[in-house]
Amino acid sequence: MKWFGAVLRVTCLRIMGIPKILERRFRAANSLSASTFCAPSGFTKPPASAFCPLAVLLLAIFALAGCNDYGNTFQNPTGASISFLAPSTASAGSSDITLTVTSPTAGFVTKTVVQWDGKTIPSTYVSATTVTATVSASLLTKPGTAFVNTLNPFSGAGNNGLSNTLTFVIGPAPNPVPAVTSLSPTTAAAGSASFTLTVNGSSFLPTSDPSGGSQVRWNLGPTQSTLPIVTITSSQIQATVATSLLVNATAQPVSALVTVYNPPAPPAPTPAGGVPGPPGGGGGTSPGGLPFTITPAGATPAAASRTTAAVTEETPAVSMDGRYVAYTAVQGDHAQVFVRDTCEGAASGCQQRTLLLSTAEDGTVGNDDSHAPSMSSDGRYIAFSSAATNLAVNAAAGRQVYLHDTCFGANSPSCTPSTQLVSTDADGALVGTEALLPSVSASGRFIAFLAVTPSHASSKSAAQAKPAAGNSNNSGYRQVFIRDTCIGTASCTPKTTRISLQPGDTSATEAKPAGPALSANSTHVALPGANAATLFTHSVAVDDRVFLALTSSHP
Repeated sequence: MKWFGAVLRVTCLRIMGIPKILERRFRAANSLSASTFCAPSGFTKPPASAFCPLAVLLLAIFALAGCNDYGNTFQNPTGASISFLAPSTASAGSSDITLTVTSPTAGFVTKTVVQWDGKTIPSTYVSATTVTATVSASLLTKPGTAFVNTLNPFSGAGNNGLSNTLTFVIGPAPNPVPAVTSLSPTTAAAGSASFTLTVNGSSFLPTSDPSGGSQVRWNLGPTQSTLPIVTITSSQIQATVATSLLVNATAQPVSALVTVYNPPAPPAPTPAGGVPGPPGGGGGTSPGGLPFTITPAGATPAAASRTTAAVTEETPAVSMDGRYVAYTAVQGDHAQVFVRDTCEGAASGCQQRTLLLSTAEDGTVGNDDSHAPSMSSDGRYIAFSSAATNLAVNAAAGRQVYLHDTCFGANSPSCTPSTQLVSTDADGALVGTEALLPSVSASGRFIAFLAVTPSHASSKSAAQAKPAAGNSNNSGYRQVFIRDTCIGTASCTPKTTRISLQPGDTSATEAKPAGPALSANSTHVALPGANAATLFTHSVAVDDRVFLALTSSHP
């Protein structure tokens, strides 16, 4: 065995490139010579053709397995034992991360460093159980796995300072959520020939993406169809709308909702014997979607335009910073309330989007007309009047006022958009009335609105009645209420307060009654219209047609 060990060391010297003069000295000290390399003294020399080549091959294999940079025969870890990485995964394309490595045996020293795939990265000693390191973005560009270990200072034979190795998984980058900004065309008659629909927006995925790319979805009633893609870029998709999707059996225009869906990124392929990576995730459906109008068979786009004209005179509501705009537009058979995020003044990553507000809790579109949006100063709370019966539980018949929380700018990430009934009163003051024309305070907490009771002379409320020749009593009994929703306050009970002492009811030729206007701090309400003989608890005459009601005590 002495001979075997000596020959093994000579082989190592050769592999490691030691000068031949040192090799000759080593041979002399161990009684080895080139001629007796395969059979030292004391052994019967075997036939060279039989055993010497085999012996050299075996020695070379053992030498390659045993030689290392540290001069040790084997590479078993002799440094710290590590058990935990935090984080242990990241998405491809991530920015720099701080990696925490934990040793349960307290094996770290002040000069311990972290290695990433065998290369040292910037490291910081924290304690005997913890070191941190900076993993640069350049190491996280592609999905896959990396191997992490630590290295302690070492000296002497049998010590290499290496820890065991832990696996770090780099998953695919998550897919973005798409946004849809416009459609072209926006209307077609039922039964028309198939055509190419152009969808403009952002964050669209090509068909070559591992997820399969973006999908254009056509939502008409309870049916959802995926349109065949013609071309696609990051900001525009062209898809085919077949004749079979242009269905309208009514006498009024109906709307299909067009959305774009991005599938989640798939997980990275698992290498043979490797660790499965996390799924890429992300993706989703564009918020809100845009309506595509399908007119009755034989109708022209102008007919749809005339339907839309019924709401074009309504004044939109704008947030204080100009970013959010609420407005009324026709979708299908009914007018609906929408809000547009223009991203005005927002960070560069903001994506413009349009959301439908007049919906039920499950997302179902309002089943009747909605009008007159009013917005809080930050754009988060939007009040509107609607005759839809599916927006809230136990809503009274006829038009009612609702408040929608969009969650725009909410501090809590768990905020969920919701709609609540505003025109409600536990004392029954609103029984038999219709509520319309809301006005919201700056904070969104208070909402002033007009409650109309059909007058004795007309069976229709003011907004429903049509102007007639001469004086026709179409105003109805009008009362002004303020609803305290208690938004943003604690230990508060929502309540509705009437600020008009008695309702007004006079002859008027206006087709639409004027609604109240609430001041930002909710202490003043203005109501135009001298023909409305409405008396307020505290009021100041501004001019012959405008009265200012005071909602709180004043000297």
